[in-house]
Amino acid sequence: MAEQEVIKHTKKVFSIWSMKEHNIWRKIREFLVEVFIIVFAITLSIWFHNRSEHSQQQDEVKEFLLGLKSDLEHDLVEMANDKESYERQKYIFSYVTSPNLKGGLNKDTLRENRSWLFNTTALSPNNGRFEGFKSSGHIGQIENKELQNDIMDFYQEDIVTLLSSTDAYIMIKRKFFDFEIQNLKRTSDSTNNLIEILLLDQAQNLCGALRYPNEVISRYETCMAKARKIINEIKAEYDLKN
Repeated sequence: MAEQEVIKHTKKVFSIWSMKEHNIWRKIREFLVEVFIIVFAITLSIWFHNRSEHSQQQDEVKEFLLGLKSDLEHDLVEMANDKESYERQKYIFSYVTSPNLKGGLNKDTLRENRSWLFNTTALSPNNGRFEGFKSSGHIGQIENKELQNDIMDFYQEDIVTLLSSTDAYIMIKRKFFDFEIQNLKRTSDSTNNLIEILLLDQAQNLCGALRYPNEVISRYETCMAKARKIINEIKAEYDLKN
């Protein structure tokens, strides 16, 4: 509609100068009025277009943030489980390397904690939605700049440093696995020499390094705190109860 008005008044602008019945001052006055109408119509059209485009962008932002909230809620569950795993690994490797053991390592304790001796734990973040939104260049459309910065920091700094720490820990643990595999022998149908292996100097050195996953645990706590902050910011942004 605005485009038709512009065309109509543009034609009128050119026709004004051919009106012989009007004097020069009236022509100038009508010319200025028509130019004003054209400028106003174009400005109004641009305003409506920008408003519609902005509304569409914010709908996309809302869809992204609500999806991100769900991703982070799932990640929080995994991070809590991962953190517990590292705390249990810290316990069992501290036990294995304890200088105060009397009577050697307890078979029942090792059996109860065997999974923590011989597992690896690393976060698999649900970051596909974030990466897609970022690569499309839409992150800047999040108008809440604190929320925008928290999201960027979470995925590009906090998660990266967490994965770096877990990778370093897992690398040591794989050396421990290799040493155990190379030296483990079955002593009967139901027993092996695991206790003897764990008490060897090389195993003690590896276990001594594995008893300190404190950096990993600390970075899980940082990521969990940031994830909760982002979730709360999204809930506040859209007045969500859950």
